[in-house]
Amino acid sequence: MQAIRIALTASFLGLFGFAGLFANYGAPASASFDIKTENQPNMSNSISALLTRNLNDVFGENDPVRRRKAIDEIFTQDAVFYDPKGGVYRGRDEIDRIAGELRVMHRDFRYQPIGEPEEVGNGGRVRWTEGRPGEAPAVAGTDFIVARDGRIAAIYLFFDKLP
Repeated sequence: MQAIRIALTASFLGLFGFAGLFANYGAPASASFDIKTENQPNMSNSISALLTRNLNDVFGENDPVRRRKAIDEIFTQDAVFYDPKGGVYRGRDEIDRIAGELRVMHRDFRYQPIGEPEEVGNGGRVRWTEGRPGEAPAVAGTDFIVARDGRIAAIYLFFDKLP
């Protein structure tokens, strides 16, 4: 009976294109994935590394060339970013565009993780604050990702109350 339930669930997920998001379900929290880019040799990225790079190298990066390079390295081509205000940004180009727009609004803000990233299967989360160095944080949030083939396939942003 359990095998039938698993087969039906896998068929349902595959039918709606979600099977890839859960391909690594059940992988140990310390699982890492190999990433290969055109300009870089093979590298290993854990869920924690993807979360940290997203904070610092994508949404925390002011230089558009470095930001785009990081996006190409850590996001799948068809990645989706969901923001809590209803925005849905599909693909690397849209993620690059919205990350750039956010940086323009507060170029001097820096992200500070609150604790270590947490991993479960092919997903993870990191809680963070953001603000000007030396001042009280202005914003708090949590990023939740789902990884596929060692890259971020989906990222969900939640705003939190300031600690």
